[in-house]
Amino acid sequence: MHFLDKRVRVICEELKRLKVRQSFVIDSWKYREGFFVRPEDAEVFDGPQAGEEQADTGADGGAHIAGSAWEDFDCNTMHWYGKDRHYWFRTTCQVPQELDGKRMWLYVCTQIEGWDAKNPQFLLFVNGKAVQGIDMNHREVFLNPCAEAGEELTLDLQAYTGIDHQEFSLVVRLMEIDEKIEKLYYDLWVPLSAFGRMEEDDRNRKQIEEILNNTVNFLDLRTPYSEEFYRTVDEASAYIERALYSEMAGFSDVVATCIGHTHIDVAWWWTVAQTREKVARSFATVLKLMEEYPNYKFMSSQPQLYAFLKERYPELYEKLKERVRERRWEPEGGMWVEADCNLTSGESLVRQFMHGKRFFREEFRVDNRILWLPDVFGYSGALPQIMKKCGIDYFMTTKLAWNQFNKVPYDTMRWRGIDGTEVLTHLITTLDVEQPVANFFTTYNGMLHPGAVMGGWMRYQNKDINNDILISYGYGDGGGGPTREMLETSVRMEKGVKGIPKVRQEFARTYFDELKDRVEGNKRLPVWEGEFYFEYHRGTLTSMGRNKRANRKSELGLMDLELLSVLAEDTVDYPASKLDSMWKVVLINQFHDILPGSSIREVYEVTREEYGQLARELADMGEHRRKAIAGAGSAVMVFNTTGKERDDVVNLGEFEGEALVDNAGEVYPVQRTADGAVAYVKNIPSKGYKSFAVMDAAPVSSDGDAEGVPFYLAGDYRLETPFYSVKLDEQGMFTSIYDKENEREVIQEGHRANLFRMYEDKPIYYDNWDIDIFYTEKFWDVDQVERMEWTELGPVRAVLSVTRKASNSVIDQEIIFYAQSRRIEFATRVNWKEHQTLLKVHFPVAVHTDEAAFDVQFGNLTRKTHQNTSWDVARFESCGQKWMDLSEGHYGVSLLNDCKYGHSVKDSNMALTLIKSGIEPNPVTDQEEHVFTYAIYPHAEGWRAAGTVAEAYKLNQPLLVQTGAEAGKNYSFASVNRPNVVIETIKQAESGRGTVIRMYESENSLTRARLTVNKPFEKAWICNLLEEEESKAHAEGNVIDVTLKPYEVVTVKIC
Repeated sequence: MHFLDKRVRVICEELKRLKVRQSFVIDSWKYREGFFVRPEDAEVFDGPQAGEEQADTGADGGAHIAGSAWEDFDCNTMHWYGKDRHYWFRTTCQVPQELDGKRMWLYVCTQIEGWDAKNPQFLLFVNGKAVQGIDMNHREVFLNPCAEAGEELTLDLQAYTGIDHQEFSLVVRLMEIDEKIEKLYYDLWVPLSAFGRMEEDDRNRKQIEEILNNTVNFLDLRTPYSEEFYRTVDEASAYIERALYSEMAGFSDVVATCIGHTHIDVAWWWTVAQTREKVARSFATVLKLMEEYPNYKFMSSQPQLYAFLKERYPELYEKLKERVRERRWEPEGGMWVEADCNLTSGESLVRQFMHGKRFFREEFRVDNRILWLPDVFGYSGALPQIMKKCGIDYFMTTKLAWNQFNKVPYDTMRWRGIDGTEVLTHLITTLDVEQPVANFFTTYNGMLHPGAVMGGWMRYQNKDINNDILISYGYGDGGGGPTREMLETSVRMEKGVKGIPKVRQEFARTYFDELKDRVEGNKRLPVWEGEFYFEYHRGTLTSMGRNKRANRKSELGLMDLELLSVLAEDTVDYPASKLDSMWKVVLINQFHDILPGSSIREVYEVTREEYGQLARELADMGEHRRKAIAGAGSAVMVFNTTGKERDDVVNLGEFEGEALVDNAGEVYPVQRTADGAVAYVKNIPSKGYKSFAVMDAAPVSSDGDAEGVPFYLAGDYRLETPFYSVKLDEQGMFTSIYDKENEREVIQEGHRANLFRMYEDKPIYYDNWDIDIFYTEKFWDVDQVERMEWTELGPVRAVLSVTRKASNSVIDQEIIFYAQSRRIEFATRVNWKEHQTLLKVHFPVAVHTDEAAFDVQFGNLTRKTHQNTSWDVARFESCGQKWMDLSEGHYGVSLLNDCKYGHSVKDSNMALTLIKSGIEPNPVTDQEEHVFTYAIYPHAEGWRAAGTVAEAYKLNQPLLVQTGAEAGKNYSFASVNRPNVVIETIKQAESGRGTVIRMYESENSLTRARLTVNKPFEKAWICNLLEEEESKAHAEGNVIDVTLKPYEVVTVKIC
């Protein structure tokens, strides 16, 4: 018989309509505009009095945003209005007599359809208690299995309009939904929905089709709700239960482990304040559905979201904790938030795990073992080691399926990091319901639908070693997670019907533990080596430059403050609690749509304030501790917060002396500048400080003359420095940098360096996210010079000041040449007024190589610069943190930066991406003032021998100064005897007992090092990154022996 499936579908649609037996409109409400957390807040708060401003929601999730007085609302004649606005609706009604003893539901809608994340949403309160979120996917609320006529209900709706529409209806009904009809509808609909993934002549499909057709043959739909109607419903239900869900069930050759999930972006098209609301709505919906579906299991990551719920709705949080105890709610995921993994520093990633795992352990007694990052824009090759040393065994993502060019060839694999650490990795393969398998996109917002589940299995690439796929299902970003339809589908797919994958509701952790047992040791288990480069969203390495700069400065500033607090702890209490809260400001803003620059404008107005406050606190607390360390006197104390003894330039600020002199009698001349006095000082101890006396007279040479200037200027366009002969053109660009010491040219012949180039940047889809490969098709060189002037020529440095006009924007730059450093620095200030325009600076260097090295967290990696393969073609914009380097056999050039991440290199033309200025979702992205510094560092040999890593730290962590200091001080808290070992972090142990020293090997070399600590200690331990003791360290006196494998991060705790 033809078209039986279509016949069954028609009957399904009729049953779906018939399941609603009766409904009663609730059309009379009271309403007021404004945000309120609870009904009592809406009741007692009367809005601002005359002359008062509206209240705002504070960081603690404060009670309300002031609104209007109560007014009547007639659903038949009235609408509510506006984008990004809050309303509160209230009514009191009685249960109609017709619903007495019936299953009673509430239905709410606004007649708006679309994506939940940006559309109207509600939190429903019944008789004062938060019950469920209401959104596009969750419009029905089950109120009572046996309603009582005349019962009075007070219904409150906390309502949010979203940002897509201006006008809304309010449609609310009490309903009776017939349980028997609804069950039969799903019994038919679920297997019918599998047909889209089955061939028409598939034998299993034919058998299922026959059973479904037989089932509907039982039904007599002529007189709905009659005794005869229900008799046939019972017969049809009994038949399909036996024929399909018993006799054709019990198969598990293919399994789909399903875990409910609602991915909530901490910010994106909404602010963090709105996320607090989304969390409450979504988690309330999950908890409500758990009451109705005993087998429903749910997983959510990001402890920050749980903290939001705990602060605002502790009663819901207690319900959540009970579900965790019942092993129905899985708090898992590893990090404090799902952080960006390209831009975030290594130490910050450690703190993400430290804070994230601690919260779940303290709140739920759960130790996270999965790094759950479904939506992050690429994954550093340093992550496997960081994961393992933070107690994370497994990694999950789906985002790599968004690649523009290449499909990752595996879905289950070992991921091997830059240091050799391996982590079992599984990529979720869930497809959209009708998505062709050839389209390799997958989703973490999966549908628990036969088409999605079967498509996920078809898409899975490691069927030879595994028959169980993982599916996280549910609507995200305020969509409320799994729906009743998904849970009803699960009930039926759990039966294991032949030809359809068997579903089981199980925790993600259980899935990974079993996957490990299944594939570990299998010779067919593949390995992915190095980073997971994401072939998309390359613009997020640059978008919203202010935020990226603030993140870098905050990360380093917090590490500096931790060191200073250890150095000063004898006189100033270590600020553990304050540091904890300061770190959490940084951590939440590393969320993968905040730090990458892909959120709305309002998000970055908040971060401007947060980072500004953080900078002020860092400055004040740092100065307080420097003063405590410095003591009292007339000397100048210089602090080195990096892990290497260093010679470097220091900015002394307002300074009256002519020179500094150290304890050995070496004199360092001081040069006055518009930004403060500067001097080049030597031998500043690692993680320590050194005092200098102040000389009031200028230093003289051995023949009694004043020391001369080590620079020679020949006209406006040629400069001789101790290291270079420099030639510039009339536009102030470098045409030649001749390295005197190494007797070679740095710049490619016929090219110009420090060339600013503006590219038309109009991506295909995601404006603030993407740089597409065709961006190079149209560009404009910035060669209009408004001013060029040599402003300094002194004993420490020479400075060329250049002002350039770039379309509607202005670029001011100080190009700094040093007398005793090979770095050439470019201190830059840009007033940017462009949009959809990408700004890069280019250095075409005379270096022959087909690969470049890039700084990443706790190490570095190399990437090919040619385009031999599609993988190379896709990598036209890459992430580097503090530096990149091009080197040939015995020479190279490093490009350093203090707050940039996007890099490109082709034909040895090194480019740093400076500004992106997209227009969606923030129409004025980057249209503001930018401040940044980059530098080139030509060097002999490769970057290892040249000390590029140390030079990059110098640029990023300038020497600090305290005047009025005690003379004669010279102290290093900790140092290491190997140049390739970097001491990065010194802090008080999280336990409050002992001091932690974290270091890493930076040159891919097995190294035996000796760590010297100039502080008394009794014991030394080697710890993991969470500071849990693993083994005793061998120590003699104040020296600790440490062995580091290539790129290994080692944490030592002394106490």
